[in-house]
Amino acid sequence: MTEFVLGSASPARLQVLRSAGLTPLVRVSDVDEDAVVAALPTGTAPDHVVTALARAKAHTVAAALIAEGAAAVVDCVVVGCDSMLLVDGELQGKPRTSEVARERWAVMAGRSADLLTGHCVLRLRDAEVVAEAADCSGTTVHFAKPEPEELDAYIATGEPLQVAGAFTLDGRGGWFVDRLEGDPSSVIGIGLPLLRRLLAGVGLGIAQLWVRS
Repeated sequence: MTEFVLGSASPARLQVLRSAGLTPLVRVSDVDEDAVVAALPTGTAPDHVVTALARAKAHTVAAALIAEGAAAVVDCVVVGCDSMLLVDGELQGKPRTSEVARERWAVMAGRSADLLTGHCVLRLRDAEVVAEAADCSGTTVHFAKPEPEELDAYIATGEPLQVAGAFTLDGRGGWFVDRLEGDPSSVIGIGLPLLRRLLAGVGLGIAQLWVRS
């Protein structure tokens, strides 16, 4: 049976997949994201940037599984993802600090921005990558304007510091999202409609993975 491996430490991505009927194995890639982006040609399109990051994560996890001789590499699919928020033509990842989170909210409050999520799916059989499919999904997020005390309290929770764009849809940040145009699961971090198409591209139907789970 085909094993599903999620190459991400994100609890939100894991929860989306579990709610959708899968039981993934989790392997964290520990990819140096800044180094991957720095190696891309100047002017690389934003959707290609997040897809390149997703590819790097998926291939890193696949290589680690093969190197250690993990049982999963007999027949598995490895999925890597990366999300960034596109605001005024600039990609924004995790703010990391309260100061940066506050600066970003000062720009995006009351406006809209595009949450881009790159996906890469690798099919492994007998310790070899036999198929690959990758693409990006984009969803427009319309943000509310938090009151100053609301924003202070939100940043104080630490939630926005470690997520792309300094907000979550499935957490406290959901209070400050007015509406979406696109796929909600992609905003959480892994787009089920796109993932289903990519899985088909490597020869897997979602029903096969439900049976495995």
